[in-house]
Amino acid sequence: MPLHTVRTSMRNLLAAGTVLIALASGACAQTDTASGVPLWKILPPTPVALSADANGLPVQSGHVRMDDGAKIYYAQAGEGEPVLLLHGGLANSDYMSGLARALLAAHYQVIVVDSRGHGRSSLGKTPIGYDRMADDAVAVLSHLKIERAAVVGWSDGGIQGIDLALRHPDRITRVFSFAPNITTDGVDTSAENTPTVKAFIARTKQEYCHLSPSPGRFRKFEASIEHMWSDQPNWTDAQVAAITTPMWIVDGDHDEMIHLPHIQHIAQVIPQAGLLILPNTSHFAFLQNPELFSETVINFLKLPTP
Repeated sequence: MPLHTVRTSMRNLLAAGTVLIALASGACAQTDTASGVPLWKILPPTPVALSADANGLPVQSGHVRMDDGAKIYYAQAGEGEPVLLLHGGLANSDYMSGLARALLAAHYQVIVVDSRGHGRSSLGKTPIGYDRMADDAVAVLSHLKIERAAVVGWSDGGIQGIDLALRHPDRITRVFSFAPNITTDGVDTSAENTPTVKAFIARTKQEYCHLSPSPGRFRKFEASIEHMWSDQPNWTDAQVAAITTPMWIVDGDHDEMIHLPHIQHIAQVIPQAGLLILPNTSHFAFLQNPELFSETVINFLKLPTP
């Protein structure tokens, strides 16, 4: 689907409020111009950290110490409406920094967080889980004296966004949840055998060894994440149907890891949730087509709140 068609669809979405919209996956497949490979089959490089490039703006960064000893890394830049960016499992906040710079250019304040055990954050003594990671994100907001923030989350970060809407709705204004699942059967377990996901896992191991305060403990970290994934998230339809926070459920039409019918189901169950399927992208759409992804997020943030 040509970019101008996507933009027209998003303008219609903005005009209509929160509606159900799907962008056809088969139209006008875009390719990476350098290689001729479809965008959804490539894994572009991890963006430079926000702390290294915030469009020339000052960056405040540090750690918030949690009650179990975990130290949660954050970086903050810009002024305006605060937007909390939450990354996916095994990754780190650098993956969200390209989007962060686009939001800074649009005059938003951005906060990126390394989820516990990921990137520059330590694991702590309590078992890792979505509730715990969502509580960590709230602790970062409180540390920065931010009363409420919009949330943009990818994969595990998108699940944290749903968790925040369920358990901390007073701390968030809206949620853009990209490629989440609400039950474990929403995940395609064969995805780890695809070339893109294999490359992602190998890359995150190298990044962990470079960024982590405990670089020799990747296997322990990986095991803790796999244990969480074995039975989380496990929300019922009735639980997520109670969400009142404005929310878009978004995914790429070639997501290797999340079943598209599951994405559609989430949007159907949450009252008034929007559904947007981005064309010719996968679980890594924000890397594969950052212009489209950033524009989509900004359009979402511009929607008036009820």
